[in-house]
Amino acid sequence: MSKLTKNQKAAVAKVDSHKQYKLTEACALVKEVSYTKFDASVELSVRLGVDPRKANQMVRGVVTLPHGTGKVTRVLVLCTPDKENEAKEAGADYVGLDEYIEKIKAGWTDIDVIICTPSVMAKIGPIGRILGPRGLMPNPKTGTVTMEIGNAVKEVKAGKIDFKVDKQGIVHTAIGKVSFEPQQLAENAVELLNTILKLKPQALKGTYVKSIYMSSTMSPGICIDSKTFSAAE
Repeated sequence: MSKLTKNQKAAVAKVDSHKQYKLTEACALVKEVSYTKFDASVELSVRLGVDPRKANQMVRGVVTLPHGTGKVTRVLVLCTPDKENEAKEAGADYVGLDEYIEKIKAGWTDIDVIICTPSVMAKIGPIGRILGPRGLMPNPKTGTVTMEIGNAVKEVKAGKIDFKVDKQGIVHTAIGKVSFEPQQLAENAVELLNTILKLKPQALKGTYVKSIYMSSTMSPGICIDSKTFSAAE
């Protein structure tokens, strides 16, 4: 196991691993313990008491963070020519169809979100094996398969993200950057957590939210008092 650097030791020393912090405390502390030379991402990891192997306990949703993620989201719109101007005016980074499908087949995936119209899904199907594992496959449930292309692009650019519980029952998602004010991080976190609470599966028995941790890139995790939110269940 590699030794901790001086900065890592200083960061770990500031976090009480036996304490459950209030959300506002965690948002301030995560800024203090970040020691990277770049504007690190701040993430929430929410462990749920669900069994993702059961279809009736899958937790997946979308949320628009009030202050965005702080990340520049690269959007590809796959559509017919009649929708191209709408996509471009809304701020899409790449717009087209066949030429981008061929690029993806050749290995290009330098994008964060793909939005398309329902009419082109048949063409996208064959590249699903490439897009699926990367979380790029358009899905009507997340609003990325729609006729309202302009609105969809604007929402993604404004901070709309989709999340999904992983095989271990944990939702991991970025809620901002270390450069954000603590209040901005807190408001983004509350929006995400409230959305997760609303998605509680009816089939679930027992505790829904088991633990909540906040961390920045390479920083120690900060445990947040989950009772603050689970009480709303």
